[in-house]
This record gives sequence, C-alpha cells and structure tokens, in this order.
Amino acid sequence: MKRWSYLALAAALALTAPAARAQTPEQWVEWGDRVHGGFGSLIALGIRVGLDAMQRMGADRRQLSVHYVDGPQTPCPCVLDGIAIAVSASVGQRTLSLDPERAAPGVLARVTFVHRTSGRKLTYELPHTVLSVMQTINRDTKGVARYEAVMKLDPTSLFRVVQ
Repeated sequence: MKRWSYLALAAALALTAPAARAQTPEQWVEWGDRVHGGFGSLIALGIRVGLDAMQRMGADRRQLSVHYVDGPQTPCPCVLDGIAIAVSASVGQRTLSLDPERAAPGVLARVTFVHRTSGRKLTYELPHTVLSVMQTINRDTKGVARYEAVMKLDPTSLFRVVQ
C-alpha cells in the first residue's frame, strides 16, 4: 500500500511541476494518453502549439486561457487535448473552451490564447492540409516517435499566428 501512496505522490508532483521544468517526450506521451485515451500526432500537435503560445506570450502554465474552434472538416478536437495538457488549461478552471461553431473552410483549427494577467491575445490557425501529415505520422510511428516526428516539423507548415 505504501508503494502506491508514493507512486500517487510522485504522479501528483509531476503534474504540478513548475513550468520551468522541461517535460520529457515520454511524459508528454503518458499525459496525452491519460487525458485523451491514446496518443496520436494531433495530441503532439496540440502540445507543440501550446508550448509555442506559452513561449511567445512569456507565460507559465495556468496563465493562458484557450478558446478553440474546429474547422468544418475536422474529425475531432484532439488538438485541444494536447493544448490543454501543455498549458494546463481546463474547463473546470474556466480556462478552456470549445466553440460549437466551425472555423472557415481550409482550417483544421483556430485557437485563441489569452494571457490571463496581461490580457494579451494570440490566435493560431492550423491549416487543414496538416491533417494528411498527421495521418502519415500516425500510420508510420507510435508513442514517443509520434511526438518526436511532430516536434521536428517546420512550424510554418503546422500553424500560423494571425493576431
């Protein structure tokens, strides 16, 4: 029983670690799997977008609110789960929302980040064309290799910042 208590404590500490501590690819995969029920390339893409937004806005975890809008042909908002774990946003904290409306054609997702202290906003558009790249990664890789494949891609092929 003590062993499980220590494991639970270690897991809780890992999930509440300060933003300055870099996460390993294995941790990202584990968290994505736990939150989403599986780790695909779209989860990794969400992590990449969330980390990029944090860097551009000089934000730590829990400092960004996220508003997500799917494109008209997006199969699921998987990217949002990756973003949520990257920036530690949640519905329960009112820092994470999924819009029922759809973005313009040609868009996989439109994501607006708001810095909760400064009010500064950044909006990212992910082109629908990135979906075929993500499908290829899912077909050809698993787990950490999926994460690494997405992290190696040129960010200009994955998203553009529009605001």
